[in-house]
Amino acid sequence: MSGDEIFRRELRQRMSGEILFDEPAERHTSIGVGGPIDALLFPEDTIEIKEIVHFLRGRQVPFLPVGNWTNLIVRDGGFRGALISLARLSGLSLREKGKEGVLLLAGAGCPLSELTSLAVREALTGMEFCAGIPGSVGGAIRMNAGAYGGEIKDIIESAILLDTSGVTRSAVREELHFTYRNLDLPAETIIIGATFLLRRGDGKRIVEHVRKNIEIRREKHPLEFRNAGSIFKNPRDCPAGRLIDESGLRGARIGDAQISEKHGNFIVNRGRATAEEILRLIALVQQRVFERTGHALETEVKIVGESRMIGGSADGLRIRL
Repeated sequence: MSGDEIFRRELRQRMSGEILFDEPAERHTSIGVGGPIDALLFPEDTIEIKEIVHFLRGRQVPFLPVGNWTNLIVRDGGFRGALISLARLSGLSLREKGKEGVLLLAGAGCPLSELTSLAVREALTGMEFCAGIPGSVGGAIRMNAGAYGGEIKDIIESAILLDTSGVTRSAVREELHFTYRNLDLPAETIIIGATFLLRRGDGKRIVEHVRKNIEIRREKHPLEFRNAGSIFKNPRDCPAGRLIDESGLRGARIGDAQISEKHGNFIVNRGRATAEEILRLIALVQQRVFERTGHALETEVKIVGESRMIGGSADGLRIRL
């Protein structure tokens, strides 16, 4: 029996959830690109995640948690290791806190849209800025997602973390070091869930606020094409989209990857774009914007995996499973 077969058998013995081997990332990423993932895992609960992480670390197999696959680009050579989907951690509940406060308890895989919908139904204010953001709770926390003046750091009460020692702990807001579009955590720390503090408000105003935010997104964002959300972080003094427009790049295209004609900070997949085409377009934007404006744009999307396949294997070292 080969090493691959032994590994896969041992992995199956440790999981009741679904496992997909050599699974094309393009089937899952919101922008629709990416090569084969050695192992895509769907653990059913926190206990199973702990077991899997312990096993992967023991075998020195790289791994990353994934949520809704937004804000993620997997290179064409795929991912050497395991991607751990947190989709099954989708629980959501409410708990009162004081006279006006209400806590939302959510698993890392719960879509932000479900939290927003629950807040609207219960007339809870604080999450309106999340309306239309396509990510999940874990990803939103990891990148400190925000829009229209609000950020996740403004409403989070605590996060449940699985740390690098395999221990689950709760970290309160004061222990979480948020910066713009980032939460400073060790790379292999997994966000299991979180608690958000909202307050009771005017139901009609909340509905109207959410409606307006969604309308703005539909009007300005290229939702008719597959995309990964905002590609670049906004510099302090000017939105990235405006800098890209001023550099004459709106609508620029490499293959089927195109800078959106609606919003300069979006790259869309016009049909059969590759990750390489998207990454070349990202590099072009960074070079042109720096030359024209002096701003060094930093990517907001997470880019993982190996470069394109050559002769049946990815560039660089392939970790065999």
